[in-house]
Amino acid sequence: MTSSTRKNASGRTGDGAAGLLVDEVVGGNDGVGEPARAARADAYDRWLRGLLPQRPGVALIAVGGLGRRQCAPHGDLDLVLLHAGVPGVDELAASVWYPVWDAGLRLDHSVRTVPEALSVAQDDVKVALGLLDARLVAGDAALADTLVRTAADHWRRTAVRQLPALRELTAARWAAHGELAFLLEGDLKEAAGGLRDVGILRAIATAGVTDALRPAVRAAHLRLLDTRDALHRQVGRRVDRLVAQERDGVAALLGLRHLPPGAAGVPQPPPGAGDVRQPPPGAGNVRQPPPGAADGPRRAAAAPETVGDGDALLRRVAGDARTVSHALDDAFRAADRLRSGRRRGADGRPLRRPVARDVVEHDGELVLARTAIGARPDPSLSLRVAAAAAVTRLPIARATCEWLAAYCPPLPAPWPAEARAALITLLGAGPGLVPAWETCDRYGLIEGWLPEWTRLRSLPQHNPVHRFTLDRHLVQTAYEAGRHTRDVDRPDLLLLGALLHDVGKGLPGDHSTVGAPLAEAVAARIGLPAPEVALIGTLVRLHLLLPDVATRRDLADPVTIAGVAERVGDPTTLDLLHALVRADAAATGPAAWSDWKGRLVAELVTRVRTALDTGVLPAPPTPDPALLAGPLPVVHLTADRVAVAAADRRGLLATVAGCLALHRLEVLSADASTVDGRALVECRVQPRYGLAPDPIALGADLRRAVNGDVSVTQRLRGRALAARSGGAAPRVVWHREAATDAVLLELRAADAAGLLYRVACALDEAGAQVRAARISTLGGDVVDAFYLVGGWPDDATRARLEAAVLAAV
Repeated sequence: MTSSTRKNASGRTGDGAAGLLVDEVVGGNDGVGEPARAARADAYDRWLRGLLPQRPGVALIAVGGLGRRQCAPHGDLDLVLLHAGVPGVDELAASVWYPVWDAGLRLDHSVRTVPEALSVAQDDVKVALGLLDARLVAGDAALADTLVRTAADHWRRTAVRQLPALRELTAARWAAHGELAFLLEGDLKEAAGGLRDVGILRAIATAGVTDALRPAVRAAHLRLLDTRDALHRQVGRRVDRLVAQERDGVAALLGLRHLPPGAAGVPQPPPGAGDVRQPPPGAGNVRQPPPGAADGPRRAAAAPETVGDGDALLRRVAGDARTVSHALDDAFRAADRLRSGRRRGADGRPLRRPVARDVVEHDGELVLARTAIGARPDPSLSLRVAAAAAVTRLPIARATCEWLAAYCPPLPAPWPAEARAALITLLGAGPGLVPAWETCDRYGLIEGWLPEWTRLRSLPQHNPVHRFTLDRHLVQTAYEAGRHTRDVDRPDLLLLGALLHDVGKGLPGDHSTVGAPLAEAVAARIGLPAPEVALIGTLVRLHLLLPDVATRRDLADPVTIAGVAERVGDPTTLDLLHALVRADAAATGPAAWSDWKGRLVAELVTRVRTALDTGVLPAPPTPDPALLAGPLPVVHLTADRVAVAAADRRGLLATVAGCLALHRLEVLSADASTVDGRALVECRVQPRYGLAPDPIALGADLRRAVNGDVSVTQRLRGRALAARSGGAAPRVVWHREAATDAVLLELRAADAAGLLYRVACALDEAGAQVRAARISTLGGDVVDAFYLVGGWPDDATRARLEAAVLAAV
């Protein structure tokens, strides 16, 4: 079909300009919900019928949203002008398309005969799916019925052959748009688990491959449609990406209400809760749902919804997207089995291969062995099935999950040894961990192991460095920790610490401090001995210690190393924290880690290990000898290091920092010292926009700047003023005993080019001497730590310095 938007009769184009014309067509109906969508479809139908003259052999067919009667407030129209070879069809098409364009509506259109439409559908699986939604709007009903029936029959005959191509297209779309369940600003239509995937489920169900549109999927679909309706109404135009600034407004339109005080921990059911159906009486096959399963797995009561609360909206969207994604995985798997056929033994019966205790493979899925089904199932059975699925990378049969959710008893406290072993096996299974965990979460099994999971499920993380919701981040961290199990003495504690390291998020207070006792409670319930419980608490409490210190403190200062060594306590804990830091960063996203950050953390770990092993603090590094010889100024440049020696004077650090900002270099760390009358400044840098500056021009500007060239200074000040940023108010924090011969001033503010230059200038003009600076970037924010030479300043001096710094931001 051809997609196009034309200028209307008044020469205007776009959603906003055409809004009044569209309102005339649909009667100003921009409501939310199924009745509003149906009313919009009726309005479009009435209007379009008036555009098509009554002629035999011609029919106007709606596909897409209008064909399904699911019209969004600012959706487009998908129309097919179907004809039987009548003359003058092009003029007839124009008499329909131009009024649509004049109304300011987006239009996907085509003109085809029945054989042409079927031929295109045979070659293009997306067209084949579109024709499954075809619906007569006006014209020859018999002609339209021929197309609708023939297209549906053709799809049923060829679906199994066409699904592999559809799966490839779907995987490419997922790769481009990501997973809606885990995105902070996901596309409600195109992302994995979105509305486009529901269309694929509908097609698979039409083909009779499997029961793809179960009640939970239909409910999730309606909620996603409602969310898109509210998003269109909130923005006032067609948009499918739920961006951060619109979430609260969309949530309010959906009628979500705030929880009462103290109710933040009220649990909510996982996606798919209650979607369990009862088999015929006497069904004994383990692949069938058990009698009584219609009541659903054991669940806590659903949480009240919240008004204008974007977090609640994100959690709901995430749950619905997971429901759709799980259903589509099941459907594709059923299609694969249908296409390849069941593996059978010599007696003609499907093969059953044991893979673990009480677990067998049957038809490409894991099911329970017959001996595992009894009146009193083993409480660790669900964990052992999950571990087997993760290790073998085979899916758990849906009926098996339903049986476990309904009949597997809760684990005692403390857990039996085999349950602990199964959990560690699951967490350390590598690539099989995430799909196995997601499947168990879908059926509420995780809550039976970890009741805390209800609060963590689909909890958004608003720091832009995070790519996943909290629950997925924890599981992903455990997966990443599996890469480092050979680097530590206790890989089991590393995996468990990775799963629990952010368990305190979503609660008031610092999540590391709040989460430590929660993690210890989980470890005790699992059955770990008291020393190991305490170690899990330490890992959670200190999991940010190494990266924070490495990027914000002077690693050459003995006070820094001694402080970390005292808090860590022993080399075993240090190695566990180092592995956890790397796993956490990898699970967070690419912005959370860099080679520079990795080198700093490794350097810190090496220095702390030396202090723990020998009791001797490493000696501070000596200045680069090349900076201590030769005529001044001395400038040395490498890919990530800038070193300058000049005549001793105040403000040299600010001058160097400003010159680097002028050449679009970000300063990651800076050290200033004086040796034999020479002022030395050494900076670690990286290009702000990925392109390295011209080293000749940079070197020349540095030499002129440190010699006091006024022209360079004026360029620096102009750039610095232009780079000032807005956003939340900056904050200054003082640290009294964080350095050997200095006090620490920490600035927390929005990142901006030239920020270090401005602050260093302000400190210099206020009479402070900066001997080192450390810059830590967290998304759009930075934490800049400045080491100010001297003792603890009095209240008036601190207030003056703080005011100068804040004014410079």
